[in-house]
This record gives sequence, structure tokens and C-alpha cells, in this order.
Amino acid sequence: MKSVCIFPGQGSQYIGMGKELVSISREAALIFELADKILGIELTRLCWEGPEEELIKTINTQPAIVTTSIAAYSILNEQGIKPSLVAGHSVGEYAALVAAGAISVEDALVLVRKRGSLMYEAGIEQPGTMAAIIGLNYREINDICHQVSSSGICQIANLNCSDQIVISGDVEAVSRAKELAIQAKAKRVISLVVSGAFHSSLMKSAATKLKEEIEKIEIMTPRIPVVTNVYAKEATTAKEIRDALILQMENQVLWQNSIEYMISKGIDIFIETGPGKVLSGLNKRINKNIKTLNLEDHKSWEKCINFFTA
Repeated sequence: MKSVCIFPGQGSQYIGMGKELVSISREAALIFELADKILGIELTRLCWEGPEEELIKTINTQPAIVTTSIAAYSILNEQGIKPSLVAGHSVGEYAALVAAGAISVEDALVLVRKRGSLMYEAGIEQPGTMAAIIGLNYREINDICHQVSSSGICQIANLNCSDQIVISGDVEAVSRAKELAIQAKAKRVISLVVSGAFHSSLMKSAATKLKEEIEKIEIMTPRIPVVTNVYAKEATTAKEIRDALILQMENQVLWQNSIEYMISKGIDIFIETGPGKVLSGLNKRINKNIKTLNLEDHKSWEKCINFFTA
């Protein structure tokens, strides 16, 4: 059986995430303890108790999600469940790289904390926003982005699935794009509560500064191939991984393409490893025939164990 671990991105966080994992595994508990020490904040308390207004701040959300995801993966690893491929949605790619053995837990946590801070700062320097459009295809949304270009930057940021696409850019341009999407009979247009225009050219200053940080860390040849957001195919060398991370900040998250690529490689089972079931939901919309489990608490862990030991 060929499995893949997929790691969630920002938006999957909730108060209490990861709390049950530490009662399953001492290794998971150690991951949370390490995060508190490395980051110098009470990240564990924030994940388990909140307050929500602090957890949803980008600078906190990103390391919180990555920590929880790495803790969840440590449980799979202890049980000898070895994925053939790994991938992560946006910031989830850092958890995927830890799982692949390409970067250390310590470097991943420091990077995502810095990443969150830089993205927030970029949003202040160049205010922007994002919106999810449901029910229009890529070509239709791309055309809308071009139509509103006179109002500012508006780009496709996330290709989550064929009928759920996220746009990102200047507030005025995105607002106009939302109006055109409604006129084009989109099923839903949802404004996202974010601090900036993530995965767009408005993140250029953040990307430039993060590049300096990424170039400081050691990146190893991955033990497990990583399907990256920007290429939607395997990165198998340290250079490919470094380049993909640098490009990720201001480029599209090709999530549907990534899932379809992994399916083409004969993957039988996907395991959403970390908080929430956002990626599990997307998988159903990408291909209703693929099997997806998730691992975030006792109940989901029992389902995983029963599946792999049946």
C-alpha cells in the first residue's frame, strides 16, 4: 500500500489542537515542549487554551499548525507508517519537509515564526486581501483577474480544487473581482480574514527577507520525496527544496495539481496529518474515489490504526 501524508495550512487552526496527541505519544509531547523552548513563547498553551484572538495572528498561527502537524506525524513514524510521498499546503510544506528529513524541527519552527511575521509586515506595507471563489473554473477566474488589473494587483493564489480557487491582491482589485465573480454566477464568494495578500506579488518584500533566512539553514536531501506547492511535482534535492520554498511566498499554491500528481503515482491512501479536515474535504472534491484519513486526536488515530492493521 502506498500512502502519502499531507499537512494543512493556515485556516485549519482551532483551540485544543494537538492536546489529545500528547496522551498518545511521548514523542508528540516532546515536539510541543521543543516548540515552546525554541520559540520562547507558550505555544503549547496557545494551541490548547487560546485565547483565539492570539492564536489567529499569523505570527502565532503558522508555528502552531506546523508544531501540531509534526507532533501528529511523530505518532505515525513511531508506528512504522512510512509515506511514499509528503506534501503540505502553503505553510504546511514546512511540516512536510520535517517529515521528509529535509529540515530540522528547530529550523522549521524558527522559519515559520519568521515567515508569519514577515507576511504580517508586508500586509501593513502593502495592504491586501484574499477571497475564495467557488463554482467558477480557473480560466474564468484568471480572466476576471485580468479584467480588474487597472484597479491593482489581483492574482490566483491557491488552486485548491477545480471549483474552489482563492484570489489575492490589492483590496480594491479583489473587491472588484468579487463583484465580477458574482455576476459570472459563482456559487459563493467568500472574503478571507487575513492580514495580507498571501501568495501574490504583494508578498515580494516578505519573500526577499525570508530568502535570506532560508539560505542560512541546512537543507538535507529528503528521505521521502516532497511534492512542492510551486511545481506540483517531486523535489528530491536540497537545491530544489530551497528554490521551491523561496518561490512559494509570492506564487500560487498548486494544490489540486499536487494531489492529481500523487494519484498518478499510484497513491492508495492520503493521511491529513495535523489539525482539521480542510484537506480531506478538498480531496473529496478533487477525486471522490480516493481514500483520505486524518490524524489530529484519539478518534482519528484509532481510525488510522484500524485501517493500517486490518
